[in-house]
Amino acid sequence: MSRKSISLYLLIASISFLSGCWSQKELNELAIISAMSIDKNEDGQYIKTIQLINPSNVAGGLQGGGGGQSPAVTVYTATGDSVLEAHFNASSKISRKLYHAHANLIVLSEEVAKEDGLENVLDAFEREPEIRSTTRLVIAHNTKAGDLLKSLTGVDKIPAEKVNGTLEFTEQSRGANMEVSLQDVIKVLTAEGKEPVISGFSMKGDIEKGKKMENIQKSELDTTLEADGLAIFKEGKLIDWYQDDMAKGVLWVLDKIKETDVELDRDGKKNVIVYNVFRQRTKVSADTKNDIPTITINVRAEGDIREVRTQINLNDPKVILELEKELENNIKTLLEETIKRTQQNQTDIFGFGEEVHRSNPKKWKNMKNDWNNNYFPNLNVQVNVEAFVRRSGLRSNSFFSDMKD
Repeated sequence: MSRKSISLYLLIASISFLSGCWSQKELNELAIISAMSIDKNEDGQYIKTIQLINPSNVAGGLQGGGGGQSPAVTVYTATGDSVLEAHFNASSKISRKLYHAHANLIVLSEEVAKEDGLENVLDAFEREPEIRSTTRLVIAHNTKAGDLLKSLTGVDKIPAEKVNGTLEFTEQSRGANMEVSLQDVIKVLTAEGKEPVISGFSMKGDIEKGKKMENIQKSELDTTLEADGLAIFKEGKLIDWYQDDMAKGVLWVLDKIKETDVELDRDGKKNVIVYNVFRQRTKVSADTKNDIPTITINVRAEGDIREVRTQINLNDPKVILELEKELENNIKTLLEETIKRTQQNQTDIFGFGEEVHRSNPKKWKNMKNDWNNNYFPNLNVQVNVEAFVRRSGLRSNSFFSDMKD
């Protein structure tokens, strides 16, 4: 038999071993999950809330909520002594197979994060083969986690998309929140010398009205979902919340600032100059020569003057140098205050311990068991900031100067 004949025979024979679509799933047999949440009831049981997509009500795109007569999502809840039991109990209420592959949001209640900690609830999610490790994780602040999934949103039809989109936008433009995935949290939990930080989300307005279609059929919503600070953890449990500038300070140290604003005082007037940061770089290093390590943080920021509400000559190089010096002092003070509060909380969310580990593994071995409670609170942290004003927008001097003239 020729070589060509043998090859053809083997090719034809191999086809018989192909199994085809052995794992196919028909859409009309699936309940597609977009988000999940975990709360606890008075008996200590877990309450799992599942947000399911109604495909027929999402047709035509995910934008423009409120155009249909029915909500784009349906929500089911169930309880159980474990996260998995709550999931199985929820499946008894649904006529289709629960499908996790499109879920992109997990919400944990503040109570669960404080009392149970992350380790006790995240294992069930990480172990599930269908759940993606890139699924984002948030903490419900001053509200039940399940209520976040039940509230209908106006621009995004699917509430989970609203939450994820808000996190992405606020991280890029404001620098007070950040996107954190399931794999990010687990990576930090299993690392040495760093504790988790997770963005918070809250509900503003009437919670019950937010669950009704009327909420998204108005120009002004009765209920909105808003990014709300950073949840600070120690040993996997929530211990504090950082808001506004303090939250920005965390992102500065973590080198997560993509864009943010810094306000300056001038001539006795508060916050009359706004500096918009469009590029920054933070580098952290550790010196382990002494018994207590020294941490050095070097920040370089570049930005524009984006708002002026006072008389100032931005054509004068000396004035620009003065503004840059004020910016450096403001940013330095913000970082020092954030670090001081975090040292008082005795939780290394900045990863200073990781830097010590990289710099001196042998010394870290003797420190790691008592790092948060003993070494981290007593660290000498030096903050150095360089700030540069690159432009002043479409004009140099404000029209305030023209009015004076």
